[in-house]
Amino acid sequence: MDINKAIDLLSDKLYNWVRELIRLLPNIALAALVLVLGFFVAKFVRRLALRLIQRVSSHGTVNALFGSLIYTIFAGVIIFIALSILNLDKAVTSILAGAGIAGIALAFAFQDIAANFMSGIFLSFRHPLRVGDLVKTNDYFGTVIEINLRDTVLRTLQGQRVIIPNKEVFQNPIENFTTTGRRRMDMTVGVSYGDDLRKVQDLTIRAVEKVSVRDPNEEVTLFFEEFGDSSINFSLRFWLNAPDQPTFLQGRSEAIMYIKEAYDQNDIMIPFPIRTLDFGIKGGEKLSEMDISLLNGTRS
Repeated sequence: MDINKAIDLLSDKLYNWVRELIRLLPNIALAALVLVLGFFVAKFVRRLALRLIQRVSSHGTVNALFGSLIYTIFAGVIIFIALSILNLDKAVTSILAGAGIAGIALAFAFQDIAANFMSGIFLSFRHPLRVGDLVKTNDYFGTVIEINLRDTVLRTLQGQRVIIPNKEVFQNPIENFTTTGRRRMDMTVGVSYGDDLRKVQDLTIRAVEKVSVRDPNEEVTLFFEEFGDSSINFSLRFWLNAPDQPTFLQGRSEAIMYIKEAYDQNDIMIPFPIRTLDFGIKGGEKLSEMDISLLNGTRS
């Protein structure tokens, strides 16, 4: 008797399931059609989004990420519509609520990674630096060799590889030497008080104009700045035709050589620093009262 009741209950359950399945067949067919068409449309939208994003960003990784993100969002909407057709939207809502809570917990746990990730995206769109640029940021000076979603990689002038988190690059000043296509050289020089300053100015400018890597479209400027301890100091400025470090070093070296040659040929002196030694100060000893040892061993 108990077995017969169990069989009857099982038969009723199967009958109800089959009846519900038959009743839902039109909905299932419609949901399947929505899924198939929706995923085709999602792929088309992803390709269209990639074309639009590539016009703004040249970062391949970021472009692919945005394309995948748009595809995922569109596919999620399609799946939600299909489940709504099957009257399963309440279950989906519960799942999404749980996923939202888990997402908040993960966001707190990985906030630094998320900050670097978002900074990498902003850097790819704003383009404050590109691969190959000579930049100075976060007290590091070197050439950009790689820009990832999480970090930026520099090669310093000493050949060291430096990895800087994108958050630090995005939130701190960036000095880019490459964007202008040229670079200014600033030099400080001092001449003797006895020299003719107008002659110094003319000779110095003519000497610097011979630098091979100088930008001929920009004039050389010289400004006297101060009366120093042993010299009259002036600042010398001229532009180089390229921003890279080898050109900068070559330009500085040639300028020093040409200025020194011009000064030597015209009896202009770059004075040595002068120091006065006072042996008679309080607590000290006068030089005239000191025993001085000569090279032959005698004293005076």
